[in-house]
Amino acid sequence: MSRIGKLPIKIPAGVTVKITDGKVEVSGSKGNLSIKLHQKAVINVIGDEVKVTVKDEESSNIHGLTRSLLANAVKGVTEGFSKIIELSGTGYRATTNGTELQLALGFSHPVIVKAPTGTSFEVKENKITVLGIDKQLVGEVAANIRALKPADPYKLKGFKYENEVIIKKAGKAAKAGAQ
Repeated sequence: MSRIGKLPIKIPAGVTVKITDGKVEVSGSKGNLSIKLHQKAVINVIGDEVKVTVKDEESSNIHGLTRSLLANAVKGVTEGFSKIIELSGTGYRATTNGTELQLALGFSHPVIVKAPTGTSFEVKENKITVLGIDKQLVGEVAANIRALKPADPYKLKGFKYENEVIIKKAGKAAKAGAQ
């Protein structure tokens, strides 16, 4: 059995969990999420807890995965998820215009990123916050934004995640004793 898979998931007040035709639908104050179940996973709602089991003991990876996806859905519809990306560099700017993120990244044109359904952007002092209820979608949108201009290890210009540590490399050193 999976150690993560056998932990029960506590259902907070205001959250409903429905199981229908190989899907689990979780709804709460922030929205609704649907998770497709693996055929070997079994979900049981007992009171205010959800327990995940599997049909055979060899599927411990499915056990832990299903439990993690379900726990993330419950957390997403109650609290939501966010990812913060920092933009640094002279002349680099980020602004929002409705659901769009407008970026000045040193290219000849502004880069516009449209927020997919279920996500939104907030910009404060060149820190971009990607908000949403689906953890996978928030992470994917943040990774796509970061991929536009990843932080340069020489000048540290570009995008980096909030707690990411980028080790600065030394530049080209002059030759000693060159004649």
